[in-house]
Amino acid sequence: MQYRRLGNSGLKISALSLGGWTTFGELVKDQGVTTKIIERAYAAGINFFDIADVYAMGESERMMGKVLAKFPRHTLVISSKLFWPMSDDVNDRGLSRKHIMESVHKSLQRIGTDYLDLYFCHRYDDDTPLEETIRAMDDLIHQGKILYWGTSEWTGAQIQAAFDLCEKYNLYKPQVEQPQYSILVREKFEDDVLPVAKKNGAGLVVWSPLASGLLTGKYDNGVPADSRLGQLEWLRNRWLDSDRDVVTRIKEFKTIADELNVTRSQLAIAWTLRDPAVTSAITGATRVEQLEETLKSVDIRLNTGVVEKIEALFTE
Repeated sequence: MQYRRLGNSGLKISALSLGGWTTFGELVKDQGVTTKIIERAYAAGINFFDIADVYAMGESERMMGKVLAKFPRHTLVISSKLFWPMSDDVNDRGLSRKHIMESVHKSLQRIGTDYLDLYFCHRYDDDTPLEETIRAMDDLIHQGKILYWGTSEWTGAQIQAAFDLCEKYNLYKPQVEQPQYSILVREKFEDDVLPVAKKNGAGLVVWSPLASGLLTGKYDNGVPADSRLGQLEWLRNRWLDSDRDVVTRIKEFKTIADELNVTRSQLAIAWTLRDPAVTSAITGATRVEQLEETLKSVDIRLNTGVVEKIEALFTE
């Protein structure tokens, strides 16, 4: 396993990480299966495990936490996130000081840990002053409940505004942004987020590097009923109803992978990790076999010619 520094911090994170989005507590409800996947990830050197309170409405935190409790805490980098509604209550959502302080305690309890290494603002909150959110995160760091805070799916301008306020008031700055990034989703990351992250020394841990499994080729001939897109209609509509041509391109992508004697999954993740500014690619797995395949991606080195072929294929 490779380990990369999280931006300008001293924290080192595995280049491949394991997340709980749409998997543990949702598609994977068996604690035994969850245990096998996480234990294999840890044995392979993965130290970063990414969760959020809204994943399966807290169940992902509980299921993953049960397994992570088996390992020495200092060997783990555990994250969670907050923003999305966790109940019908008007204050049980967003990035207000009230919701942040209450949410972190609930996440810590569900996971079974005394602190989070990373705590993400899962989206930008237009209803809460940015300074209020930042001061709450700063307080949590001083209290030892979180070690670093970050953002997820914020725009470059929003991230820069946070850095500017932190500089002005001498508050702990965000250390990491978690954006979506894959061969199929590039523009916002490369044109808007990446320059701001590099300028301010923030790390980048990217989610959905396989585009919800689309880049693996499993949807070449339709949507299997037991697949992620087969079970999650909203996700299927996002990927397949908007661009039917994408499947044709992914079939052609196999030719490039075959030339390198790797799978499309491995090649897609290797492409995502080609930029050293990307600290980690967050992957999901519903079976150990899926994890075994993606683990090999960190050993793949792509030359300029291969990158150009891939980008020519997926460029409009």
